[in-house]
Amino acid sequence: MKKLMYIVSLFVLVSMLLSACAPKATPTAVATEPPAPTEPPVPAWTAPEGALVSFPSATAPTLDGVGDEAAWADADEVVITVAGGANGFTTDVHIKTIYTADSIYFLVSYADSTESWFRSPWQMQADGTWMKINDPNDLGGDNNLVYEDKMAFIWPINNSIANFESVGCFIACHAGEEGKPYGNKYTASEGELGDIWHWKSIRNLNQIDDQYLDWTRYNAETAKEAGRKSDPKESGGYSDNYGTKPDPADATKTVADKTIPGFSSPSTDLATGAPGYILASEKVPFDAAAFNPGDYIPGIVKSEMVGDRGNISAGWKYADGTWTLEFGRLLDTGSEFDVQFTDLSAMYYFSVAVFDNAQVRHAFETGVSFLVFKP
Repeated sequence: MKKLMYIVSLFVLVSMLLSACAPKATPTAVATEPPAPTEPPVPAWTAPEGALVSFPSATAPTLDGVGDEAAWADADEVVITVAGGANGFTTDVHIKTIYTADSIYFLVSYADSTESWFRSPWQMQADGTWMKINDPNDLGGDNNLVYEDKMAFIWPINNSIANFESVGCFIACHAGEEGKPYGNKYTASEGELGDIWHWKSIRNLNQIDDQYLDWTRYNAETAKEAGRKSDPKESGGYSDNYGTKPDPADATKTVADKTIPGFSSPSTDLATGAPGYILASEKVPFDAAAFNPGDYIPGIVKSEMVGDRGNISAGWKYADGTWTLEFGRLLDTGSEFDVQFTDLSAMYYFSVAVFDNAQVRHAFETGVSFLVFKP
C-alpha cells in the first residue's frame, strides 16, 4: 500500500513539473474592424465680399411693400448709392433678397423727398378744349417735370454682355448719338442680351415691367428705342388715354385722337388728377359734358399684364419720404428674355438705376453689383 501511494505521489509531482515547463498557449486573435477614415470638417459658407446674398426661406413674403416678414429680418442688406439723375437726384438704395424652392424675392427701399405721380394728365381749358400737361423742355422722350418715379435693375442674360462684370450698365449706354438728347441704349454685339426689370410707379399694376436689352441701333422709323424692348405679352398693360377718330385713310377703322382723352374714372380726384392713372376695370367712356374747366383726367389707363412681360409680381408703398418695394419671380421663368437663376452656386451681376420724376435721365450706380445664393 505504501508502495502504491509512493508511485501516485511521484506521478503527480512529475505532471506538475511538466506542466510548469510547457510553453504557454498563444491566445486566439480576435478580428477587429479597421478605424473609419476621418472626414475633414466642412468649412462654413462665407459670402464673397460686397455680395448681395439671397437667403433661403421656407415661405414666400407677401408682396405688399411693407416688408415686415421674419425672413426679411434675417437677411443681410446691401446699400448701393446712385447719383447723377435728373432734378439733382441722389439716393442710397437698400436691398435684401430671399429665395424659396422655386422663386426669388427682393425688398428694395430708398429715400425720395417727393412722390411723383402727376404723369402728363389732361386738363380742361377755359374754352372747353383739353390739353395734355407736358414738360416744356422735353425735346422728345425726355420728360423731367410731369412724370413718375421709377426704378430699374439690369442683368446680363447668360453672361452674354461682354465686360458687364467690370463696367456695369455703362457698357450699354451711348450718349450723344443721333435720335435723342440723352443718347441710346443697346449692347455692342449680336447675341448680347440683358434682362431689364423696370418698375413704373404709375403705369404698373401689381407687377414690375419685364423688359430686355439687345444690340439694335437707333432708327427713327423702326427702332426709336434702339435696344430697349419689352418681353412678349398676351394682354393687359398700360396705354395712353387718347380718344379715337375715324381713320382718314380707311373709314372702317379708327386712329388715336390726341386732342381729347378717351376715358375717365369715378375714382379720379378731378381737382388734382390723383391717383394719376385709370384702372381699365373702372374706365368709362369720356363725356366732355361731365367736366368743368380746370378738371384733370389721368393720362394713363392700366391693367395687369398677362404673359412673359408680367412675370415679376410686386407691391409698393410710399411713406415718410421713402419708397419701399417688394417683388419676386420664379428662379427659372423659362423665357429667353430673362436671366435664369438656375445655378445657385453662380454669381449674377447687375446694376441699379432710380428715376426721380424722370422719363430717362436716371440716377445710376457707378460700377456693378453681384448676387449670390446662401446654401
